[in-house]
Amino acid sequence: MLRRLLPLLFLACVGCASTQDSTVATVPQVDLDRYTGKWYEIASYPMYFQRKCLGDTTAQYTAREDGRIDVLNRCRTAKGFDEADGIATVVPDSGNARLRVSFFWPFKGDYWIIGLDPLYRWAVVGSPDRKYLWILARSPEMSAMRLEEALAAARAQGYDLKELRYTEQNGKTSAPGAAKR
Repeated sequence: MLRRLLPLLFLACVGCASTQDSTVATVPQVDLDRYTGKWYEIASYPMYFQRKCLGDTTAQYTAREDGRIDVLNRCRTAKGFDEADGIATVVPDSGNARLRVSFFWPFKGDYWIIGLDPLYRWAVVGSPDRKYLWILARSPEMSAMRLEEALAAARAQGYDLKELRYTEQNGKTSAPGAAKR
């Protein structure tokens, strides 16, 4: 039941809140071949659709032959692991930095890459209305220096970092000195 509800709730929250705010800028270009793969959630804004997630939250992005991207979100809950499957479509003329993600057709949510490490070690993803924010990394833990780089990218876009909650990965906090969810 939760497996079916999680994507629907995500889209209900993100889809309704997808007003385009031109003051939020994405990175100029994303190499999708480098971006696809597994990402670990380091921190995020609290969200209804993730309320049962206790930690070990990941996103797996896989390129499809039709140009779209398969999305598999996964997190640990009190009852084991929960997964949500979706499909992302690149917004034309966005340098691959703006995507529309659907977990339940016909609803779609904005996925804007607003910060990206040159070596693709971390990414900052948000929504144009600033209601959603994720700090992602290629490994379950992030150094203080890289975390500050990612936080600076979010701060520069006007996101309120006091709302961030750090995600537990492998039984420990994913960022040094950060408080767990």
